[in-house]
Amino acid sequence: MARTILILTQVYMPDPASVGQHMHDAAAELVRRGHRVKVYAASRGYDDPTRRYPLREVRDGVQIRRLPLSSFGKKSLPLRVLAGVLLMLQEMVRGLFTRRLSCILVSTSPPMCPVAALFISWLRRVPICYWVMDLNPDQVIELGKVKDGSLPVRCMNWLNRRILGRAKRIVPLDRFMEARLQKKRDITGKTAVMPPWPHDDHVEMIDHADNPWRQEHVDEGCFVIMYSGNHGFSTPVRTVLDAALQMQGDAGLEFLFIGGGVGKKDVDDTIAQHEPTNIRSMPYQPFETLRFSLSAADVHLVSVGDDVVGVVHPCKIYGAMAVGRPILLLGPDPCHASDIVADNRIGWHIPHGDVDRAIEVLSQIRSTSPEELRAMGERAQQAIRSTYSKAALCGQFCDQVELAAGVSR
Repeated sequence: MARTILILTQVYMPDPASVGQHMHDAAAELVRRGHRVKVYAASRGYDDPTRRYPLREVRDGVQIRRLPLSSFGKKSLPLRVLAGVLLMLQEMVRGLFTRRLSCILVSTSPPMCPVAALFISWLRRVPICYWVMDLNPDQVIELGKVKDGSLPVRCMNWLNRRILGRAKRIVPLDRFMEARLQKKRDITGKTAVMPPWPHDDHVEMIDHADNPWRQEHVDEGCFVIMYSGNHGFSTPVRTVLDAALQMQGDAGLEFLFIGGGVGKKDVDDTIAQHEPTNIRSMPYQPFETLRFSLSAADVHLVSVGDDVVGVVHPCKIYGAMAVGRPILLLGPDPCHASDIVADNRIGWHIPHGDVDRAIEVLSQIRSTSPEELRAMGERAQQAIRSTYSKAALCGQFCDQVELAAGVSR
């Protein structure tokens, strides 16, 4: 039986932030299953508020309504909070008057959207499917922005317990995140742990010789270590930047940082201060050319902050695996990414802060044969096909939304 499913979010396609892309994948699949899906999102870009999107749009059958005064960029925390509050208030009002509402799908990004979901759920008596993509106040505590035990932290944890109790289905991204949630409230029997899927319908392994993006942007014969995606406080790359500065003597090695976010300033400041010959910065690349830019790498850098295991789940590892490239993990062990790298034998690991170890590992990577690099990439692609494919994971996720909505299969 068809249901009306309301999605509350800030970021949505065509915004390049991954949460919006994943939300649309799920929404489009739910439409294909015969449901009516309506989305409320911000009218401006999350990373670049100068980008405006249509206020009313239908994509793949999904009804999208974008709300004004709901995104002022990420440079100022007070402005981000203000945008979140204004978005929350508008979503509350709109949600109260959504006809034939059966279920609300909401994620943790931004933190204000779950508050709107709770409000609508209480008044409309409809269930919630809660997609836990990151944890707050855990994230801001670990980043040193607020103190544990402060009034804002206590208020947010109170809200966390309310929505964890109210949600009919909860989808954390990894086992570490589920364990953190369990400490906040008993959620036994309500969870389904699954990672976010790669956009493997837009990515594929492309050889360097057949890659026009690489031919345009990379000198012939260069070995490229690439970081592609959001640069955040929870995904620092400082250790690799310092190692790169000391490896400028290797003329064939290049470090390419693509994307945006608050952490990109560290990359750009390093380039401005030192003018290195082997470090380059580029903006987000168009979604349509993602398979070319990702495939231009020889090895992909993935970063997970030491203190954010189970708090955030950087998902760029899946896109890198989908294009058949090995992984250089900068972060703690264990974490979700170290599990994947070790289980599938697809890369290397270095800890944050150990620049000498980073140089040693990078030198090992440079001496790895092309045949072994390709074998690692092929194992990465096989893991995507067998375990992490979009078709499998998006389908399993939509099963959870339908369970929350009362659809029996």
